Order: sequence, then C-alpha cells, then structure tokens
Amino acid sequence: MKILSIVGARPNFMKVAPLHRVFTQAGSGIQSKIVHTGQHFDEKMSEIFFNQLSLPKPDYFLGVGHGSHSEVTARILLGFEPVLHKEQPDLVIVVGDVTSTLACALVTQRNGIKLAHVEAGLRSKDRSMPEEVNRILTDQISDYLFTTERSALNNLMQENIPENKVHFVGNCMIDSLDFYSSRTNNIEVCYEFGVLPQKYILMTMHRPSNVDSKDGLMKIYKMLKGIEDHQTKVIFPMHPRTKAKLVEFDLLNLFCDQEQLIITDPLGYIEFITLMRYARLVLTDSGGVQEESTYLNIPCLTFRKSTERPITVEVGSNILLDELDPSTAVSKICEILNGNIKKSGIPEFWDGKAAMRILEILKHSIKS
Repeated sequence: MKILSIVGARPNFMKVAPLHRVFTQAGSGIQSKIVHTGQHFDEKMSEIFFNQLSLPKPDYFLGVGHGSHSEVTARILLGFEPVLHKEQPDLVIVVGDVTSTLACALVTQRNGIKLAHVEAGLRSKDRSMPEEVNRILTDQISDYLFTTERSALNNLMQENIPENKVHFVGNCMIDSLDFYSSRTNNIEVCYEFGVLPQKYILMTMHRPSNVDSKDGLMKIYKMLKGIEDHQTKVIFPMHPRTKAKLVEFDLLNLFCDQEQLIITDPLGYIEFITLMRYARLVLTDSGGVQEESTYLNIPCLTFRKSTERPITVEVGSNILLDELDPSTAVSKICEILNGNIKKSGIPEFWDGKAAMRILEILKHSIKS
C-alpha cells in the first residue's frame, strides 16, 4: 500500500511525523512518501522541524509560497495533481485544517483516490474562520475520518457522515509530544532565554481576529502592561503574520520597549515545547497549543470566541476567553499567577498510540 502524507504548515509536521514513523517500520506493508506543499515555508525553520522530528526530506516540494487563500489553493491544485498521476497512491492522508488540507483533499477525491483526514470532526461552529470551512469540506469527501476526541463523532453524525467511516484513534500531535518527551525537558533552554522555570509566561498570537487590526494589537499591549506589577517575563515567539502587522501599524517598537517582554523569532519544535513544559501559564489563540498545554498540564488562556477542541476545556487545562478584553485577561492571568489553577486531566486516547491505531485500521482495510 502506497500512502502520500501531506504537510503544508508547521503544525502539520508534528502530526505526520508519528504516522511516517509507524508506516516505515518493518512489516507495515506500507510505502510512505511525504509531499510538502510549501504553504508556510521558511527554509531554516522547515529544516529545523524536519530534523528535530526525524522526518526525511520530502519526496515532493510544491513551493506554493504565500498569497491570498484563492492563489495558494490554485497553486496547490495545479502542483499536486501531477504528483498523484505519477505516484498513483492507494491513499492520501491530509491532516488538520490548513489550506493545503482542503486543496489536496479536493485533488485526491477528483482523481478517485482514497482519502484519509487525520483530526477529523473538530468544529468551532464559527464559519468566519477559514479553518472551519476547510475542516467541514475535507470531512465531507474523506473515506477515513480519524478523530482526536469523542465529540467529533457527534459533529460528523450531524453532518450525515456514515459512522463506519469514523474512527476514534486519539491525537497524533500528542504522539509527537510523548515520543520526544525526553528531549523537551532540558531546563537549560529556560536559562538561555534568561528566565527561571515556572517564573514566566509563554505567549503565541497570530489569528486575524487578534492581530489584523491596530485595535486588536493594542489590546494585547494593554494586557501585557496590565501584568507588569507581577514582574513576570513573557516569552513571545512572534509569528511572521503578527510581526508584519506590528510593522504595518507602526507598533513594533512599542512592543519591543516592554521590559518584561522577550520577543523571539519562531522557535523549533523542541525549544517551543520545552518552554511550554516549564511555563507558569500559556497565552494563545492557536489550536494545537491548546492540546499541547493540556497534555503537559500547563494552564492555558485561549483568546477566541470558540474552540474546535472542547475537550481541552472540559477535561484539560484550557480556559476560553471569548474576546481579548485587557481587563478581563489581566484579572484571569493574575488569578493563575497567584495560584488559582484549574484542575485538569489528560483526555481519552491521548496516550502516544494514535498513529499505531491508524496503521492497524489501514492494515485491516487492506486485508478486507
């Protein structure tokens, strides 16, 4: 069985890595190849992620680059189809919810090739987010839908997806966290940033709703100003989108002048997870960070109106703030810094074995 796995953005790497690892083990009966669309591509960061996650050089690199949603989608459609014609895979695996996920899914379905969606069935109920539309459409045309939490099945049933296509397997991103746990506990990483364990906050912000306007960026600034009295450092690996918007609105120097703020370029996987492991608190608007912080039992405040990962709120360490109101955010941050921490646990099947479950399901389907 020949499988093509698609990566397009950095969060995809952590989900494909455990799949490729189990697919290439002796006796799997699977020939595994990786296609990198280049949707989010920084040569240095891409190389770091591939090396840290022990991924081989992609078999195909489409190099689609940046552009509008329509431009990137069109380039992927045109670039991926010749790969399908050449390889004639038995199955294409797409992960997550980025533009590459939907675009490659469309090409696969139109060419009559079986399609699997890893991380299927997640729903925020907010169709203003392009990721939500990507998730819904990809699930509608997938043959295998591998889910990370039980709520996903209910979502898919409401959308008339046949139940026999849906498989609750756990979370491949957690597979990576579990596999690399011995490499993400080096306390020296904290010292390299001039901070002590449990004495700093880790922050990521990149969603358009938070960073695409001057008002949104100023709310982040006011939130940070509001916790200055705690003298708690905030490490901020800055997403290229966020940095571009700070430059556009002439706010970059304002942020850089904040004494407690440590701004860095995007970090490698090992460094980022290490910093999360030792953080007192995580501030984010990311999807994957909600899951990673839950698994590591680190308090997390997520600045979004809704989350497609409700298990991180119901069971995990995540708290949802439906808007980035500085006073509300400061109050909640101070509560956590003062020791008022939510009790949390690890969700079902987040045990490092999701990729192996997917392999067993696919092997069974080959035999049948």
